[in-house]
Amino acid sequence: MVLMAFILLIILFLAFFIYFSWLNPHEVAVIFTPEFQVSAKVPLVVISCILIGLLIGYLTNLYGSATYMIRDWRRSRSNKKRNEVFSLHQEARGSLAAGDYRKARRLLQKAVTLDSSRVDVLLTFAELALAEGNPGEAINHIQRARKLDPQDIAVLFCQARANLKAGQREEAAAAYSLVLEFDGDSQQALRELRSIYMDQHRWRDALELQKRLAKKNSKDLPAAEKTLLEGLRFEVACVLRDEGKQEQALSDLQSLVKNSPEFMPARVLLGDIYLGMGRSEEAARIWQEGYIQSGRSVFLSRLEDLAMAEENPTALLNFYRNTVDTRPDDLILKLFNGKFFLRLEMIEEALEQFSEVEKTGADFPWLHLLLAETHVRRRRLHDAIEEYRQALGGNGRFRPGYVCSECGGHMGQWQGRCESCGSWGSLQLTDFHLIKGAPATELREIHHGERQG
Repeated sequence: MVLMAFILLIILFLAFFIYFSWLNPHEVAVIFTPEFQVSAKVPLVVISCILIGLLIGYLTNLYGSATYMIRDWRRSRSNKKRNEVFSLHQEARGSLAAGDYRKARRLLQKAVTLDSSRVDVLLTFAELALAEGNPGEAINHIQRARKLDPQDIAVLFCQARANLKAGQREEAAAAYSLVLEFDGDSQQALRELRSIYMDQHRWRDALELQKRLAKKNSKDLPAAEKTLLEGLRFEVACVLRDEGKQEQALSDLQSLVKNSPEFMPARVLLGDIYLGMGRSEEAARIWQEGYIQSGRSVFLSRLEDLAMAEENPTALLNFYRNTVDTRPDDLILKLFNGKFFLRLEMIEEALEQFSEVEKTGADFPWLHLLLAETHVRRRRLHDAIEEYRQALGGNGRFRPGYVCSECGGHMGQWQGRCESCGSWGSLQLTDFHLIKGAPATELREIHHGERQG
């Protein structure tokens, strides 16, 4: 059927050619150049042009088909290689997760050999190097990945981790800063960069980042993030104080105390700055308010030192008297009240306060030390020796140590931030739990020396 159609087509074409030749018996000259021309009948010229056009079309189509076949072959080859690299990469990641680093390295090396332009493979290679404890090699892989894609966020995060492993904090900070340039909303980058700044005591920079985080989570800011914001504001105030910018530090702390009255270190520092500016009455007021609000002994220590330095104990004695009346079960208040009496050589009044604490059943080294000192001044050496014996292992004579409620670290002096774990306002008087845990409302009459040593 196809052959018959083809023959019919040829017959029709020949008939058309004969008829066209009959209508156009003349010859025409086809000039190619001034010196070269060809004469031929019109039908022959027309048919020649048609055949030449068909030939050109055929050759063009042949070229297009060949190009498509080559492109398709290359695409097929590229897809095959991509699939092979993908398979090797996935298997390598599984081996890495399983801890088979040797197999993971072999698979990744093969994948890189097949295609060295895969950023994800290079990043996995970097993760492998970090897992093996070789941050230098990891950085090399990351640098290759960055050349392929300088703005890839995952590459920058990986570089920062590798820099931190290698102890290169400045380089890690630079990597996180680049992440924030490309993605200013990256909370992970903000937190990681903030941690680096905190480790470097770059409190102002850390505070700016924390403010950005707080702004992004203003509707649901976790308590830990709020405390961190307060702590960083406190540290910046400390820096301002050390730089001699007392007024600015004072203003920042007043705002912090107003907005976060429960953040105890700010009150301590605010009083310190008032005192440094010669405004001792305001310092005393701030510390008194701080103790009423928090019940923390650091305020009583500050008040006691202030009273002794100014040789004016009246204000503190009045504070103790008024506060004891409103807080009769506050053993810390009674303990410090007695200690202050002892420093003023008001021996009987001191013994009365210590005895009230002792009657509750509270038993801790510092109480024994204070009782021992009281008996020494009363010249009752036998009782003093007994108290010293029970106080062996105590933290000092009149200045007990402080312990962090978060990590248990010990410090000789109170500070706003624990040096061990970095928590703000976590330092408490040693044996604080024994004092606070004593059943203050269940007083009973006991005689000194009744307890077992």
